Amino acid sequence: MKAANTGMGGFQEILERKEAELVRVLRERDGIAIEKSADQMDEIQFASERDLELRNVDRDSALLREVRAALRRIHDGSFGNCIECDWAINPKRLAAVPWALRCIECQEAADSDGRQRTESVRAPLIHAA
Repeated sequence: MKAANTGMGGFQEILERKEAELVRVLRERDGIAIEKSADQMDEIQFASERDLELRNVDRDSALLREVRAALRRIHDGSFGNCIECDWAINPKRLAAVPWALRCIECQEAADSDGRQRTESVRAPLIHAA
């Protein structure tokens, strides 16, 4: 079942604003400094702050890729359809997460599958300790 093409302009505008915001945020973080200090506690603090900034950059970069992919789906006519089952994604879900790839049911299944795979990789490591 295909999604109706009504309201796509509103989603496009929201996605374009989000894209511009993420590009701006990522540009501001361009120069993540590697600070050095003679004090070991300061050094640990600087490393912790740098790690946090890098995680934020990774998260924002991934979100920017998702937003751009959603804009491509608007242009190719597939926006609003689940990539797994091809059913229309609930409009409430799209209102909350306009870059959503999957309907809620398929997303929950994908999340569950991802957790199971992660747990199966960790299990041998836990038993090895």
